[in-house]
Amino acid sequence: MNLALIILVDGISYAGWLFLVGIGLTLVFGVLRLVNIAHGGFYAIGAYVAAYAIGAAASYGLGAGPQLLLAFAGAVVVGGLIGFLVERTVLVRLYDHPEVLVLFATYALFLILEDVTKLVWGGASLYAFQPRNAFGTVAIGSLSYPVYDVATVVIAVLVALGTWFVLNRTRTGRCVTAVVHDREMSAAMGVNVSAIMTGTFVVGSMLGALAGAVTAPKIAVSPGIGVEVIVLAFAVVVIGGLGSIGGAVVGALVVGLARAFATHLFPDLAVFAVYAVMAVVLAIRPYGLFARPVARKI
Repeated sequence: MNLALIILVDGISYAGWLFLVGIGLTLVFGVLRLVNIAHGGFYAIGAYVAAYAIGAAASYGLGAGPQLLLAFAGAVVVGGLIGFLVERTVLVRLYDHPEVLVLFATYALFLILEDVTKLVWGGASLYAFQPRNAFGTVAIGSLSYPVYDVATVVIAVLVALGTWFVLNRTRTGRCVTAVVHDREMSAAMGVNVSAIMTGTFVVGSMLGALAGAVTAPKIAVSPGIGVEVIVLAFAVVVIGGLGSIGGAVVGALVVGLARAFATHLFPDLAVFAVYAVMAVVLAIRPYGLFARPVARKI
């Protein structure tokens, strides 16, 4: 029973982090039909901004709460600004081109963002563990678990609920849904499609940066952290179904629990768990578990 609880807690904790990493990617694909490899770059920038902000706040004697507030706010603002510049200067010129060209462009942007982090913060690792240590641990059954890791799951739940509310209960969300289904008809009905697409990419960039900021206190922020993350994010959104928010939730849970199960019972195979799950799901459901059916235009 204790092992089952450990697997469950670890799986849900990892799933919460995976959802934060993947939600921006699936949102951008759902609206723009854009496989955004640059998402990993926004994650890395968010992590670096957060680590720098936490270190600066700690040097002024601020507590863990203000440190995290500055870190999250700084990462979101910087991610949003860079996302806006990228979309307005590069991607807006490529929407009418073949998808493979847009894919190459986002890969080039990812490499550029990786180099930007090295130019700004150097090649040394940054450590921002102060907030995670400051919050201590909480007892879950017989386990002692970091409060910060539990808070990560809470943040993921709040982001999921906020995304659902905006998409389903606001006028902006209904406009986004209309653009997803038919851009031409949405434009004919008066929806500012260009603004919706720009706003979606900016929000996706902000969510990627937020995921990096949330992760910063848990890792050594080093060059290359965006590479592994973009692979995991793609695995989650592909399993759930590209463009499906609910699929991202389910995909994160499936991957998180599978990884925790493999880590504790078959540690030698843990590194393959994510990709094994993806292979099985795609063999049964080639477009993911919750992929929307694509209407064929006549």
